Amino acid sequence: MLKNLKEWVIVFIIIGAIMLIGNWIGYDIMPLDALPGLAVLIGISLAGLVIHRLLPFQLPSIAYIGILGLILTLPNMPGSEQIVAWTAEVSLLAIATPILAYAGVSIGRSWFDFVQLGWRTIVIGMFVLLGTFLGSAVIAEVILRMQGII
Repeated sequence: MLKNLKEWVIVFIIIGAIMLIGNWIGYDIMPLDALPGLAVLIGISLAGLVIHRLLPFQLPSIAYIGILGLILTLPNMPGSEQIVAWTAEVSLLAIATPILAYAGVSIGRSWFDFVQLGWRTIVIGMFVLLGTFLGSAVIAEVILRMQGII
């Protein structure tokens, strides 16, 4: 458990640093302004992972993280207003970018296993990625035109 905790902390520190930089470059939020919110998010995530390991229930760790975050930000919970104010300084896209990059690296590490499935799987995977990208672009285009933004 202690080894896992050390690994989680290292991963969260690396991802947190990338988030701070992305938040600063992409959204002009100074790292010192976003640091408390990021620390809260990392703390909640670490606590959720630890709870997942300690409890015998078969819930995914994201459920514990979500429940813990929900409880800590309930309106009557002491300190919830401060937690909400701190986390408001961290952009959602600044969070998503390094996490998705980490997921991509994780998938890339098993690329050899993926190739072993055959060339058809690679072709289908490329079409799925292309379809997802084009579908997202079309939906964004329609919504932005409906709102009059473009």
